[in-house]
Amino acid sequence: MPSGWDAIDWSPALSLIAGMAVGFFIVWTVTRQTRRVAHEQAAELIEVARREAAVAAEEVKQKAEAEIQEKRSELNREFDRREIEADVRLREIRAHEESLALLDHQLEQRQERLNHEGAAIKQARDAIRALSKSVRKRLEGVSQMDAEEIKRQLREEVLLECQDEIRALRRETLEKSDQELQSTGRRILIAAMQRIASKPNNDLTATLVHLPSEDMKGRIIGREGRNIKAFEAATGVTLLIDESPQLVLLSSFDPVRREIARTALEALVKDGRIHPASIEEFVKRAQDEIDLVTTQAGEDAVSRLNINGLHPEIIKLLGRLRYRFSYNQNVLDHSVETAFLASIIASESGLDPNIAKRAGLLHDIGKAVPGELEGSHAVIGADFIKRHGETPIVVNAVAAHHEEAKPETIYAGLVILADTISATRPGARAESMDSYIQRLGRLEKLAMSIEGVQQAFAIQAGREIRVVVSPQQVTDERAREIAKELRGRIEAELQYPSTIKITVIRESRFTETAT
Repeated sequence: MPSGWDAIDWSPALSLIAGMAVGFFIVWTVTRQTRRVAHEQAAELIEVARREAAVAAEEVKQKAEAEIQEKRSELNREFDRREIEADVRLREIRAHEESLALLDHQLEQRQERLNHEGAAIKQARDAIRALSKSVRKRLEGVSQMDAEEIKRQLREEVLLECQDEIRALRRETLEKSDQELQSTGRRILIAAMQRIASKPNNDLTATLVHLPSEDMKGRIIGREGRNIKAFEAATGVTLLIDESPQLVLLSSFDPVRREIARTALEALVKDGRIHPASIEEFVKRAQDEIDLVTTQAGEDAVSRLNINGLHPEIIKLLGRLRYRFSYNQNVLDHSVETAFLASIIASESGLDPNIAKRAGLLHDIGKAVPGELEGSHAVIGADFIKRHGETPIVVNAVAAHHEEAKPETIYAGLVILADTISATRPGARAESMDSYIQRLGRLEKLAMSIEGVQQAFAIQAGREIRVVVSPQQVTDERAREIAKELRGRIEAELQYPSTIKITVIRESRFTETAT
């Protein structure tokens, strides 16, 4: 008979245990698989986050490097500009030192010459007085002379004794009159200049356009260069693209065209759509914008000067002077400054300040007339304002401000004077160091080409030249002729702002040694 254990049916229990084992295995497998997938996803997320952080860090680094490079470039440009200014000022200081040393030498020579002349005059006066005494004694002993002859002899004697005093009185009167005229002229000019407070002009550099990235250069050029060709054809400006990082250069002799090109290019870069059709559209917008800006600039200038009755075309042309420079001096600012100076000088001189102000403002308007017209800017400007109803006085002042036409009124002279003051004041105009050195070199070389000249020194930034001649070869009369000859050559062969003073020095020294 079977036992009790044998009588129990273990199949359901075994099945349950087996099912539980299988379920546990399945759950364990699924859990392990899920955990592995979760680990892989977490690793992927960590890797993605790491890459994004690296990209963001690289962008921040590039941006910081670009900003550092830009700041470094600005500092380098500022350092170069200040170094050039310091060099120019050092040269001017050295020129002043040379001038002072030469003046000291001349004063010593003049003092020695005056001492010699004083001794000679004293000796001559003593001789004349001795002669006068002898003549008086002879007249006393001559009783047969009639009254008229005695009077004549006495008159000649008195004139002879007073000749030096009469000459000194005459020279003193002439010097006093000359000093009064110079003092009056200085007072008028100083009063006019002190009432004008003008800021110095900054150095003028090339027109540069900054790009957001280097890729933009390729988009500006376009496929087979069609975009850059369309841009240059629409603006009349040459677009130069070189290896400079994120910079392009706009080149044109017409400053208004260059400003239109700059405005259009910046708008195109900002918009991002660069193709021939959009280029024409943005250039047209830039032209309209610049027309509005120039008209507003002309109206602002006229409003500052309180001038009425100007033709709208004259006002519009005046505004174009805002984008034109002469030796780095803005022509519109120079015209307004000249108008103020002419008005003040006219007021100080008892003339009509409104006429002088009007002529001063319009004197350089010919520089804004399109370049297809022939002739100087003074003549072209005079013809332009004459066609638009300006008075003959103003027209002549504009035409004659560079003495290309004959000044017919005193207002033409006022405009010439005010134009010269505005152009030659400190800080008004500047030029590159190379052109400055070349101009001084040409001036000295021109002086050295004259026979008899030993040395030539250009000083006062080229506004004065001092020429030392050989006293053995050149007489005083020839020295005067050399000064006139050099003036004629400078006027004929050189181009220069304002005036150049010419001083010819002839010195003779005689030295002996007593033993």
